[in-house]
Amino acid sequence: MESTLLQTRLLEYFSEIKDFRRPHLCLHNLIDIIGIAILAVICGADEWTEIEEYGISNETLLREYFELPNGIPSHDTFGRVFSMLNPEEFSNCFILWVKSLCSIFEEDIINIDGKSIRGSYDTESGKGAIHMVSAWSTANNLVLGQLKVSEKSNEITAIPKLLDLVEVKGSVVTIDAMGTQKEIAKKIREKEADYVLALKGNQGNLLKEVEQSFEQLGASEKAAIAIELDVGHGRVEQRKCYVVEAAGWLSSKEHEKWKDLTTIVKIESYTYYKNGKKEGKESYDKRFYISSLDKDAERLNHTIRRHWGVETELHWILDVAFVEDKSRVRMGQGDENLSTLRRIALNKLKNETSVKRGVKCKRKKAGWDDEYLIKVLLT
Repeated sequence: MESTLLQTRLLEYFSEIKDFRRPHLCLHNLIDIIGIAILAVICGADEWTEIEEYGISNETLLREYFELPNGIPSHDTFGRVFSMLNPEEFSNCFILWVKSLCSIFEEDIINIDGKSIRGSYDTESGKGAIHMVSAWSTANNLVLGQLKVSEKSNEITAIPKLLDLVEVKGSVVTIDAMGTQKEIAKKIREKEADYVLALKGNQGNLLKEVEQSFEQLGASEKAAIAIELDVGHGRVEQRKCYVVEAAGWLSSKEHEKWKDLTTIVKIESYTYYKNGKKEGKESYDKRFYISSLDKDAERLNHTIRRHWGVETELHWILDVAFVEDKSRVRMGQGDENLSTLRRIALNKLKNETSVKRGVKCKRKKAGWDDEYLIKVLLT
């Protein structure tokens, strides 16, 4: 029953990938190669050699789920296939699988942010490190989708494409200052979602007007305010969120540039360090945002704070639990496709909640316990 269900799931979501290989030269089924790689990465494999060793060590189990007409593929076969596999097709299959896992939550917060895979550069060939832009669902605790860009500045062109791939209707999309672009705000509203966009120097005139409104023109005194206190990790942090309606404080020239711009926001953060190297020190920070949301300081404060989920729940875990930054896979499309494998594994591990451990521990348990592995796959 379980073997049939797993085969059905894999075929349902990954069988549409075109097999680029010559049929008479194929020793291994493409779905077998993809399926073994998914299982191996869930169980702790981070390189093609480790994926091969996982297969060899678990061949009896794997034969319950895959045909394996010529045994376990070699690491060269895994590397070659994934270096030539169409990454867009593979990523689209991943997105379809994600949609089957996701529940639709009203007012979900979807964080969009990029991450460079530092070890993917190749000096000899002149290949730079790849940069992946991901959409992270706060409510589902899952990666909704990702796109590769050649460098960080290209996030601007990738974000609209990513918004077309994932479902954001009814959600709030948060993006850092790199993505604060008029066309991106327009695209989000066309997708029937709201936005909260950070402001920095790249939006000079707009940032200047927003900052002047709060700092010089008295918007802070007339704002809706939310205050939050966070105690832990050797520090005490107080966050103040100030929100006013944009129409009353911005020039019509700046206001009309942004689709459905409703509010402007100031976040003040006061931090006092209780112990460690910074004990006794204090710090102050302020940041500014624009949003299509109404004047609700509590909601905006919560939404802005949750943007950091993409860093703590995705990027940090990819580096700690999957050692992504240390990956030296560079041949062809292998780095991008292995990145997708990691996100498939991360989603499956996070979606299984019976074991109250971190992702790194769950990977090990899946490798040690076949019943738990199947539970992860079928959850």
